[in-house]
Amino acid sequence: MSEKTIPRLSVIIPAYNEEKRIGESLDKLEAYLAGAGYAAEIIVVDDGSADGTAGIVREKAAASSRISLLANPGNRGKGYAVRNGMLNATGQVRLFFDADGSTPIDQVEKFWPLFEQGAAVCIGSRAHPAADIVVHQPWYRETMGRTFNLMVRLLALRGFTDTQCGFKAFTAEAAEIIFRRQRLNRFGFDVELLYIARLYGLSIAEAPVQWINSPASRVNPISDASRMFLELLQIRLNALRGLYRKPLP
Repeated sequence: MSEKTIPRLSVIIPAYNEEKRIGESLDKLEAYLAGAGYAAEIIVVDDGSADGTAGIVREKAAASSRISLLANPGNRGKGYAVRNGMLNATGQVRLFFDADGSTPIDQVEKFWPLFEQGAAVCIGSRAHPAADIVVHQPWYRETMGRTFNLMVRLLALRGFTDTQCGFKAFTAEAAEIIFRRQRLNRFGFDVELLYIARLYGLSIAEAPVQWINSPASRVNPISDASRMFLELLQIRLNALRGLYRKPLP
């Protein structure tokens, strides 16, 4: 990719101790993007991993100009990692993509028509009636997801079937508006992003995606559920205090 080429797509991968699967995920991404017919970049944001994640990414980056490594200053959380990647990306559209590849990269093709129709944000949905769930999450995680989505509708925002799918894309302009105002660094950040987007009148489109559950999820259905609830309350508090409306420095 030429230095002067603006990528059509930036893929941001937040990664924490992902040495067992980051290599395979990058190989699949690289193979897909090589045949996509447009310029793209892959930014892996290492969130203070204590394993060989960074080393594997460096090896892949040495073999591909599309791949780069961005290191967080220690373990700051997925929300921080996604924000760091988004604000360092250069693509016209910026997608964050979970390291486990539970939603295959080819699902981004469902977003392009939506962006052409004027969407500023496109989000993947596993709960949409047309979603293709190849491998389901365990019943207790699906129950947790439905319960959390109900809390989202009651406390923060309505109108979405799935706010937590790790497959969301933003135009460059929308990314600048949203991620420079994001404040949450942990699990509640997905909802916060959509809250800020709606606050600024940005068009949000939801598309059904394919989902292949990874058994290695780190989400704890008890402790993390309580944190998510508290972060929903934090979003409301931030909004009441006008923090999302403050001018950027």
